Parts: sequence; C-alpha cells; structure tokens
Amino acid sequence: MGLALAIDLQVAHADVVVVPRPKPATLFGAGAVERIGLMASEEEADLVVVDAALTPVQQRNLESAWHCKVIDRTGLILEIFGARARTKEGQLQVELAALTYQRSRLVRSWTHLERQRGGFGFLGGPGERQLEMDRRLITERIVRIKADLEQVKRRRELHRAARRRVPYPIVALVGYTNAGKSTLFNRLTKSTVYVKDQLFATLDPTMRRVRLPSGMEIIVSDTVGFISDLPTSLVAAFRATLEEVVEANLILHVRDIHHPDSEAQRQDVESVLQALGLGEALDDSVIEVLNKIDLLDTDSRSVLLARLERATRQAACSAATGEGVEDLLGRIDSYFAESQHTVDLTVDLRDGAAIAWLYDHGHVLDRRDTDECAHLRVRLDPADLARFHRRRAREDHKV
Repeated sequence: MGLALAIDLQVAHADVVVVPRPKPATLFGAGAVERIGLMASEEEADLVVVDAALTPVQQRNLESAWHCKVIDRTGLILEIFGARARTKEGQLQVELAALTYQRSRLVRSWTHLERQRGGFGFLGGPGERQLEMDRRLITERIVRIKADLEQVKRRRELHRAARRRVPYPIVALVGYTNAGKSTLFNRLTKSTVYVKDQLFATLDPTMRRVRLPSGMEIIVSDTVGFISDLPTSLVAAFRATLEEVVEANLILHVRDIHHPDSEAQRQDVESVLQALGLGEALDDSVIEVLNKIDLLDTDSRSVLLARLERATRQAACSAATGEGVEDLLGRIDSYFAESQHTVDLTVDLRDGAAIAWLYDHGHVLDRRDTDECAHLRVRLDPADLARFHRRRAREDHKV
C-alpha cells in the first residue's frame, strides 16, 4: 500500500491473497484469479499491483485474465525510482535497473512479433524481428550505461582519494525508507535536501560538512532508503550510491521508532548492509538513531529514554523538532574521540601556521604559552598526527 501511495496511485481496493502453492502460469490459484478479476472489473481498475515478484509469463497471463495492466513489486519500485531520480547518476542507475527488468519482459509489449523489419547493417539485417531488434538495442544500452556508471565510480574514487588527503571522517545515514534520514540530514547540516513523508523521497546521494561540538569536522552522507524484499537487481544498480556507505567511517542507522514494524525494518536494513559486506561494521561502526520520539506517547517515551541513558551506540531524537540531536552529535564526537590520540606538542610561537593547523585539524584540549613556545595538548586522528610529524620533519629539514 505504501509503495502505491508513494507514487500517488489511487488505491481502490487492497486485498491479501494466501498462496499455499504458487502456480507457474499465474502465481495465484484459479479461484483467486477469477475473484481479483471481478474486483478489478467492478472498480474499473486500470492497474493491478501484485506485491510479489512475477515472472514474465505470469505477468502476461494475469493481464490477459484481468484485462488491465499488471505490475509486480519490482516494477512499482522502478516507477517510484524513475519519478524520484534527479541527478544524472541517479537517472542512469534507474534506467539500468529498468532496462534489465524490461529485457526479459519484451514479449508482453509487442503484438506484432511476426512483423519483420529490414535495416542498415548497424541496425540489423533483413529478417530481424522487432522483438529481437529491441532486445539487442536494450542490451547495447545496458552496456553503455554500465560504462557510464563505471566512470561515475572512478570519479567517486577520485573524490574519496582527495578526502583521504584532507581526511574528514565520513558518516553515512542509512535506514528504512521514510525513517526520517533526510530530515535528520537537514537538521545536522542545516541544509534543505528534499524531504517528504513518502517512500524513496531520496535517491541521489548528498554530502555536507558538519562541525562537531569538539570542533572536529566530518562529512555526512544521505543515502537511498532500504525496503523489505528489495530486489537484488536494484541493490546492484544502486551500488555506486551505496558505496558511500561501504566507505563510511561511521554509520548512523536511522529508525522510525514510532512505526509498528520498526524491529522488522531494522532487520531488513541490516540484511542489506550484510549483503554489502558490512557485517563486521554492524558490531563496531554503527550508532542506532531511534528517530521520531516526538510521536511516542508519554509512557513509551519515558521508558525508551531511561533505557538509553547508559547506551553508547544508541541515541533517541526527533529530527523534526530537533530534540536529542545535540546528544546525537555528542555521541558521534565521542565515537571519533575514542579512535583519536591525545598528545602533548611544543610548537615555536613564530610558527603560527603550525599552530593554526593543529586548531583546524584537531581538538586543542589545553594550551600554555611561554616566551618562545606554545605547549599544547591536542586530540588528533592518527592520520592527522602522522601528517603533522611529516610537516614538522620537512620544516626541520629546510632549517
């Protein structure tokens, strides 16, 4: 139901059909096919959505039986993705998934399969059937899109390499679709990323820089929302986007704690993360953000907040109202502080550039100046500490 409403379809009727033994020809038994066909006829439905995966044969047979268009779960998700994608990369990913899906279903789109079309050598020789030509053209387009996405992947890697040279930690927001990731992203980054109470409002990755309470800077990445039974082909198509999650130093798993199926949604998201090879990260590099606490009743909210008082890898907040967001930023700060080194450094007061560098890249906990030197206690990321020592070695070498 939520998927259909997400693309502004008017749902005339929704029903649950028990399928003890899926039928190869129609998925449903003969009685269910007849009953649904009568309902579709009475409602004058233009479309029937089946919340399951249909084979091309099943889809074609159901359309013949019900005399209207039929799409399955994957087809509906692709329709939503097509409506939401805004960037060139997002559009390429959607087109790749759609073409891959359509290639096996071409037979249902043509009523003139016996018509033959001649053509030039580069389009297909005499006698090539319409279906064969279209399948070949789709395959060629898929090859071109994959090549374009490889270019996207290479550009992303160049961007990551640049970030490693000026290493800002990456924090990726993940979660079930409509859990409030983009609202939280806007709250953390003071941005205006598109937000709406609908599934898959965000498809294109967005990244912004955020300064933590300690002064440390991080990059926060908003990503596509997950969903139960997300088809493998769609996960593969959006792998370029999801690579931002793979590369992240910390993952914020945003959950809609008010949703009745919140626990099942958590398991769905973790399944996708494990499919991306992030099984180990689930234990060490995830903070679970229990969002939408403003929608909980007073008792449930009190119990939740009491339970989280001692938690280090969980935080409760309302991205909509801002409650608990400062606490979340503090927990992110603490997470990175645990991986940083606290060192005592002595810097010549005349070396203002070095002192400024330490303030920009670390958290200065204490400073004591003498006539010639600044004595600083600084918390630094190991990579930044190594960079500072290399910088100092170069300066000493010049002297």
